[in-house]
Amino acid sequence: MGVSPYITASIVIQLLQMDIVPRFVEWSKQGEVGRKKLNQATRYLTLVLAFVQSVGITAGFNQYAQLGFVSNPNVSTYVTIGLILTAGTMFVTWLGEQITEKGIGNGVSMIIFAGIISRLPDSIKEIYEDYFVNIDSSDIWKSAIFIAVLLVAVLLIVTFVTFFQQAERKIPIQYTKRVAGAPTSSYLPLKVNAAGVIPVIFASSFIATPNAVLQALSGRFGSENWYKIMMQIFNYNTVPGATIYTVLIIAFTFFYAFVQVNPEKLAENLQKQGSYIPSVRPGKGTEEYVSSLLMRLSTVGAIFLGLVALLPIIAQMIWDLPQSIGLGGTSLLIVIGVALETAKQLEGLMLKRKYVGFIE
Repeated sequence: MGVSPYITASIVIQLLQMDIVPRFVEWSKQGEVGRKKLNQATRYLTLVLAFVQSVGITAGFNQYAQLGFVSNPNVSTYVTIGLILTAGTMFVTWLGEQITEKGIGNGVSMIIFAGIISRLPDSIKEIYEDYFVNIDSSDIWKSAIFIAVLLVAVLLIVTFVTFFQQAERKIPIQYTKRVAGAPTSSYLPLKVNAAGVIPVIFASSFIATPNAVLQALSGRFGSENWYKIMMQIFNYNTVPGATIYTVLIIAFTFFYAFVQVNPEKLAENLQKQGSYIPSVRPGKGTEEYVSSLLMRLSTVGAIFLGLVALLPIIAQMIWDLPQSIGLGGTSLLIVIGVALETAKQLEGLMLKRKYVGFIE
């Protein structure tokens, strides 16, 4: 299961903070103390979701019983396996939190990043066997052309994603109070894709988690109509599944952009600092201005993320390419996004150490 239950729990808790559960809204305004309470609530929800998901997966072991994968298929066996899977998820979640608090970068994103990189050799092997081993010798040149086109496409996507992830809109800021030696103006950077790769991770989790449970239940319900419909919905390689996946990415892009950049808090902090945006009224006017600008930037970011994730899936469905290529856009988004964010944090850490060393 990996960290998918934790990701789902994080989404639910963040949604409940949007004026849905008063206690969660109150905690979100309590600073570090409130953050710890919300993290604890996320852990509890992760535990529940992990156990429910593990039960769904282990229930599917009935179809493997005749093959000898489960020697004693009974309730006790399934509960034991489910508890082991749940414990594994909680351990990986704990590792992610430790990386976030004591390491570099977002721990959960780093774990997903490592998982994608670890699967890279198998994906390369799959492509090599499909296009150079399991074909006629007369088709080698076609395979060579395809691989060349694929490499160029990957290079273009990497360049495009890197540029887009770093693109930002600079909002001019001026200060009402002049302090000797301090600048009288500055700027507030708003990224075009303020949400980063989190929407892709969220959407992938929303598709992958039900898909894993459905596959486990295929032995018992595989012939049912409702099961076939659900498999169409929660499958990247179908038109309904790809459509829902793209819609989820777009929705989470808007949602998480406003989580990352809270216009209300931003306007409040600018007022406290004695700063303002030229030609914009402080307070409510600033909040509305930032919200409008963030909405426009997020629209561009959502289209960008949706296209990069969807186009390889469409290509995979049209030309019957390996599944690893279909999910290549999603993987590239996550890998590049996490790598850029980690590099940025490393750069900041190095500058901080250099500055501290200079002071000392």
